[in-house]
Amino acid sequence: MQSVEIFGKASVAFSIVVETDLESPALVAAREALLGRAMGRNWKKKSSQKLRRGRRPSEGLAFVARDEAGTLVGTVRLWDVATGDGRPALLLGPLAVDPSLKYAGIGKALMAQAIAEGKRLGHGAILLVGDAPYYARFGFSAEKTGMLSMPGPYERDRFLGLELVEGALDGAHGVLKTSGRKAKTPRLAQAA
Repeated sequence: MQSVEIFGKASVAFSIVVETDLESPALVAAREALLGRAMGRNWKKKSSQKLRRGRRPSEGLAFVARDEAGTLVGTVRLWDVATGDGRPALLLGPLAVDPSLKYAGIGKALMAQAIAEGKRLGHGAILLVGDAPYYARFGFSAEKTGMLSMPGPYERDRFLGLELVEGALDGAHGVLKTSGRKAKTPRLAQAA
């Protein structure tokens, strides 16, 4: 359990854990509710969601933060994608923290865990669409995403990358595509 003081408020304790039961109804409902509170009603309409739809997060790269009571207070997941020229990469997001705990360091802890684990698992690069000043503190920049693009509308200056392996994004180009594991679909009841 990590504990952080929130600008004069009582300290908040939280722990970062790997999601193991990605599709449990309770976790899905809690994550959806958190994402709605943190990102607004239209978060599912973003271009990044097109790459996540129908897919499961990359193996071992889905994290949640829980408070002492076990309540979900933060989430981040990374997804397998490929650049237009076929290079594997990870797409990070969405990163979300309960708005009441926005400055508790939960987002920073989730990002540090996601980057470290992505590197440990041997991935070459992480891409995301997000606030450049916020993500710059973790090493993300638009320096090597200029020849890459997202499917659908997005703000080019918010399309950022981080190389986990030096040179992984050198010359990368084209539109990002989905790759990785497909989401499990519910089995239809079979007639007797």
